[in-house]
Amino acid sequence: MTTPRKTGGGPGAITAWLRRNAVVLAGLATLAYLILPNVVVMVFSFNKPAGKFNYSWREFSTDAWQDPCGVAGLCGSLTLSLRIAFFATLGATVLGTMIAFALVRYRFRARGAVNSLIFLPMAMPEVVMAASLLTLFLNLGAELGPLTVLIAHTMFALSFVVVAVKARVLSMDPRLEEAARDLYAGPVQTFLRVTLPIAAPGIAAGALLAFALSFDDFIITNFNSGNTVTFPMFVWGSAQRGTPVQINVIGTAMFAIAVLIVVVGQFVAGRRRKTV
Repeated sequence: MTTPRKTGGGPGAITAWLRRNAVVLAGLATLAYLILPNVVVMVFSFNKPAGKFNYSWREFSTDAWQDPCGVAGLCGSLTLSLRIAFFATLGATVLGTMIAFALVRYRFRARGAVNSLIFLPMAMPEVVMAASLLTLFLNLGAELGPLTVLIAHTMFALSFVVVAVKARVLSMDPRLEEAARDLYAGPVQTFLRVTLPIAAPGIAAGALLAFALSFDDFIITNFNSGNTVTFPMFVWGSAQRGTPVQINVIGTAMFAIAVLIVVVGQFVAGRRRKTV
């Protein structure tokens, strides 16, 4: 005679459920912790503060969304940051991709030293890098402005692109390129039809990371910008004399665009996996 298995709740069942789902719960808690500041920014983008500081909720309003450029200098600094981030991303992605392929595919002198130097901008404190770049520009007699900011952003974003692309290139199967050459594909055709599509996810990841780092940077920009005011510098200056709601609007819009890009990327990747 068998004894029926007990079912139901109780402390033991709850403990067992928590053990089975501990990883999922920890992941959800971490995700909520990361997203909470963005949710606060979104909520306060619909606020109508009583004074200059948008730190306490007063009443719901869409005035800031209807006029996101209502604060003098905000959209100008935003446009400048987007322009610098675009060109810095373009330069860092092209140079970083070539460096990554060179480090993985070729053997040359000082290859180990180059590999080590690539990590220096990632490990070095930003304030040290900013002061070093400022010293370099001053010694060269360069005028501080958008060009020096662009050079600085390209330099520190380069390392992140190299790391992302290098990881993708290391995981590539060389037999695919060998098969393309066996089918009489030339070097250029092999690169464009086989190598580049396989490395594209790593290149895209490095480019997105470079864009985010450039757009968001404040310390290096503050040292090397001269009289140039980027969006992070505008936000920092506004925080001292009043925080307009339009800053929350721009932040919410940028966050929504970033999430949309990730969702579209995941959707496209899923469609490709189904068709393969």
